Amino acid sequence: MKFKHIFSLILTLGILTSTAQLDRSKLPEPSEPRPIQIGDYESFELKNGLKVFIIENHKLPRVAFNLQFDRDPIFEGEKAGYLGMVGDMLRRGTDTRTKEQIDEEVDFIGASLFGGSTSVFASGLSKYQEKILELMTDVVFNPTFSEEELEKIRTETLSGLAANKEDPNSISRNLNQIIVYGADHPYGENQTEETTSTVSADDLRAYHDAYFRPNIAYLAIVGDVDVKKTKKLIKTYFSNWEAKEIIKSTYDMPASPEKNQVNIVNKSSSVQSVISVTYPAKLDIGTPDVLKVRVMNQILGGSFNSKLNLNLREDKGYTYGVGSSISSDELVSRFNAGTSVRNEVTDSSIVQIIYEMTQMLEGKFNEEDLNLAKNSIAGSFSRSLESPQTVARFALNSAIYNLPEDYYSGYIQRLQAITLEDVQAMATKYIKPENAYINIVGKAGDIADKLAQFGEVKYYDTYGNEVDPSLAKLPDGLTADAVFEKHIAAIGGKDKVAAIENVSMKMDASVMGQTMEIDVVRALPNKSFMEMKMGGNVMQTVKFNGQTGFMKGMGGEKIIEGDDAAEMALESVLFFEISYASIGVETKVIAVESIDGNEAYGIEVKSPSGKISTRYYDAESGLLVRVSNTTETPQGTMILSNDYGDYKEFGGVLFPTSQKRPMNAQMKMDIAVNEVIVNSEVSEDLFKQ
Repeated sequence: MKFKHIFSLILTLGILTSTAQLDRSKLPEPSEPRPIQIGDYESFELKNGLKVFIIENHKLPRVAFNLQFDRDPIFEGEKAGYLGMVGDMLRRGTDTRTKEQIDEEVDFIGASLFGGSTSVFASGLSKYQEKILELMTDVVFNPTFSEEELEKIRTETLSGLAANKEDPNSISRNLNQIIVYGADHPYGENQTEETTSTVSADDLRAYHDAYFRPNIAYLAIVGDVDVKKTKKLIKTYFSNWEAKEIIKSTYDMPASPEKNQVNIVNKSSSVQSVISVTYPAKLDIGTPDVLKVRVMNQILGGSFNSKLNLNLREDKGYTYGVGSSISSDELVSRFNAGTSVRNEVTDSSIVQIIYEMTQMLEGKFNEEDLNLAKNSIAGSFSRSLESPQTVARFALNSAIYNLPEDYYSGYIQRLQAITLEDVQAMATKYIKPENAYINIVGKAGDIADKLAQFGEVKYYDTYGNEVDPSLAKLPDGLTADAVFEKHIAAIGGKDKVAAIENVSMKMDASVMGQTMEIDVVRALPNKSFMEMKMGGNVMQTVKFNGQTGFMKGMGGEKIIEGDDAAEMALESVLFFEISYASIGVETKVIAVESIDGNEAYGIEVKSPSGKISTRYYDAESGLLVRVSNTTETPQGTMILSNDYGDYKEFGGVLFPTSQKRPMNAQMKMDIAVNEVIVNSEVSEDLFKQ
């Protein structure tokens, strides 16, 4: 069956009227509407149920294929995260091509090919249309899901999860998901190391066999194509694809809390709090409320000029930016107002977020706010029309969600018709300042007491599992000296540790499938040498003679002096726990924190230059398990952590033989210590430039 839809939209654009005298105290009047032709598409359906949409656009000699699968959300349970692996694995080998062959063929024609658990996208020059289809259908129909490639993805995933455990924004996302939707809801699941480790290639094959089926598939083709020829190609490549009955799933609608509830993930090294005021909402795709809610949210927190941003950023100076969101969803939506602020203004920021939500509820907005919101949304809509992919998205959405025929053609008219009364009605229906989860990731010791004013306070770990609040409370009288003494006793005792004059280590490091060799030497009082090699080639050398340092690598050479040398002196000591008193640092116990399920005491260390780090010692064993460093980046303050484990004895003293060091906020380097030599012959020349 063939359908042909032509969208003709009228977009109101705010174009300034030229006059002799401009009154800049008033917003300009909009110009007369002008029509915008979006384009047409043709659609047809194969016998196996595949629905195809072809959108011709001859401006550039390119074509894009977007295949989407319309299935119910899936609860992954003890294998949470496996759906993401499905997409990663599609390009990693088929029955006819290896991963390397796929990569080579895609690159040779300058194409792109991406996969996901519910979509596959391919694009390139239109003259290679058939080759692109051949490659695309190969990964759609014939992925092998090899164990070898799965292990590579598993390793990469575990490295990312390790880094995310220290990223406040990732932790906040985990907390929001499980608190708002619940652990038994597909939107509330969090992928962990445990769930990642249980995924097998058979799990991926079973999903592919069950859900990569034409009767729930929609294919949009956009670009410089001939409709007749393209139809023939689609039938050639997709007609033999077998349909299959698809499993349906239903889930309970999550409920908002009866009154505000405060949930904290304690990060004792944090200097900022990540705040989310959030709760579930029912906003179905394509309903009349959707556009009205967008206007309402635009006023509250959807733009730079929103009520929230003008308050917390421009007026109070609490944050670089704050915003809110609520979007439609076929299952369940979520309202969220969020920001990151300094610890000391955490409670004040929450007060202002709730205040602005209440103001919306009470109708404290005007025609100027309404017009600014509508003009901004209209402008965004108009810019989206510049992309031919917009028509494809419109076509797919209309088919998948059974939208009214004029849903997009009447978009601007419906937008301009929205009134203050409509916005007020949406605020009354969707804004709940007294029935929200107030989720915080931050330093509980600094903020918890002030948060009790907003509701009952509960504590959670990095994956959103509730924990005993006593984890945030230190034992009475605990000192940094006591923690350090327990650590020294745990690794061998003060006499054995003090007898060590130098240590040489040989390590292997791996990151993103690349392997490196690292040699490290440290000697009293604070001298160090490090050399990193890859494939036998020296990538970086760092030396420190106790006063100044020298670095040489791919980026050139650099002398380390001043504050950088002072910091390097601290990093070069053999055993911090017996040297700290003589190197000018300030220390204090700041928190008890859960690290990999075990309690650890956090000791804040402030260097003479003012740099802050936190050292974590297992409360039971006394062993050092983590060192977190606060780092300033263009994106703001970040915390990067080194993790230590698998202690083994060398020369009568325990050393960690497993380390995870951060490369950046999303990636960690896995380090295995293969050899430790204590008190060997070390030349002073090793530390010289």
